[in-house]
Amino acid sequence: MAAITAAMVGELRAKTDAPMMECKKALTEAEGDLARAEEILRVKLGSKASKAASRITAEGVVTAFISGGVGALVEVNCETDFVTKNDDFIALANTAAKLVAEKNPADVAALSALPVDGKTLDEVRAALVGKIGENMSFRRFKRYETGSKLVSYLHGTRIGVIVEFDGADEQVGKDVAMHIAAMKPVALSSKDVPADLIEKERSIATQKAAESGKPADIVAKMVEGTVQKYLKEVSLFDQPFVKNDKQTVEQMLKASNASVKSFTMFVVGEGIEKKQDDFAAEVAAQVAAAKQA
Repeated sequence: MAAITAAMVGELRAKTDAPMMECKKALTEAEGDLARAEEILRVKLGSKASKAASRITAEGVVTAFISGGVGALVEVNCETDFVTKNDDFIALANTAAKLVAEKNPADVAALSALPVDGKTLDEVRAALVGKIGENMSFRRFKRYETGSKLVSYLHGTRIGVIVEFDGADEQVGKDVAMHIAAMKPVALSSKDVPADLIEKERSIATQKAAESGKPADIVAKMVEGTVQKYLKEVSLFDQPFVKNDKQTVEQMLKASNASVKSFTMFVVGEGIEKKQDDFAAEVAAQVAAAKQA
């Protein structure tokens, strides 16, 4: 049986907003597996236990660069929120986005090796690390080169969106980008939702429906209904448009003679967990090390 630490309980609570004791019970049942514990809480507590996206702890910025049909969205990470407001750090992120768009690097390693004023981008980064005293890294990027239109939207520095679209009115593209930042769809349409996400929702729905005690055929209908509701909630075209919830995004686009071909959204730190220090364990380790010295 894995030891359930206070740090693990705190991390799960931050992810789910569930009560402390429920978090501990879920972690115990999951034998310390955080992802499984989160799923257990969602089965028991419903949507209340699905707030991970708003509780991301890693720091950094998302920045964009667009020139005609070429554009890029880049995430650059750092250790503290303080650094995200540093002008040199922001300039580094903006430089990275421009380089991605103009030089088309294959990956982050290739981006880091690109020249900037006689140095590589990584050397510029390393110099800034030395100046500020805090680590930072280029995490990910998405580059576009298209005959369609590109538009970006940055919600502060923590959420960035690029939309590839066709249509005469550029404001439509901007409105869609803002909608994506607010509603966070995972795909253009229901058929584009990744299979692993669908199966996860199906598993949770199945477990919840099974607890109802209803006949198998009714349970199957409940599960399918829940999955279909989920698909509409996370598909861009099916979502109610934020500026007019009487119509879906797809209906708005049709009325505007516009279409969206693709989009990318980065949320700072998405999928990254900050190190959770177990203070008691750290002290115990230091005492043990001192005894051995």
